[in-house]
Amino acid sequence: RTNMVEMTDTVRIPPWQFERKLNESIAEELNKKLANKVVYNVGLCICLYDITKLEDSYIFPGDGASHTKVHFRYVVFHPFLDEILIGQIKSCSQDGVHVSIGFFDDIVIPPESLQQPAKFDEAEQVWVWEYETEEGAHDLYMDIGEEIRFRVVDETFVDTSPTGPSSAEASTSNATEEVQKKEAPYTLVGSISEPGLGLLSWWTNS
Repeated sequence: RTNMVEMTDTVRIPPWQFERKLNESIAEELNKKLANKVVYNVGLCICLYDITKLEDSYIFPGDGASHTKVHFRYVVFHPFLDEILIGQIKSCSQDGVHVSIGFFDDIVIPPESLQQPAKFDEAEQVWVWEYETEEGAHDLYMDIGEEIRFRVVDETFVDTSPTGPSSAEASTSNATEEVQKKEAPYTLVGSISEPGLGLLSWWTNS
């Protein structure tokens, strides 16, 4: 579920931190910069694992801070495709079932990837698996807060780094800008359309 990624970065340490050990200051700055942030095509950064190499520090004219190139390893959440994860249902919408695993919320199981046949209950705002038995169909509700086992089938990274507005973008409406602002930098797409996947409560007695 988590793995270690080797990274390099140049870290700026202000003069008032020179009293401290360089390693401590650098570790703090790296965690400030990366912890709980998504790095494009890398994953969600969790915490610093270790610093493997410090290059020479430089102080530039007009800036009293030191600048050090650092080689380090960072713990990153980036599940591989086909990995099985367990999360909790956060909400349901026409777009599918939205799942959280505690520290990461941008997981969606689209309608076509649910156990079939499935329907969306507008009144309850939940998805329902119409489970066929010899006695007829049983409605199994995917209620909020229920634990759910799913397979990771796709991922999407969106580069959310700031870019200057072009003349075409300047004419877009505020509504469009709001949607763009809310786009998640990293999304996982899940599936429960096979035996053993879905709510844990469905399979406990089988």
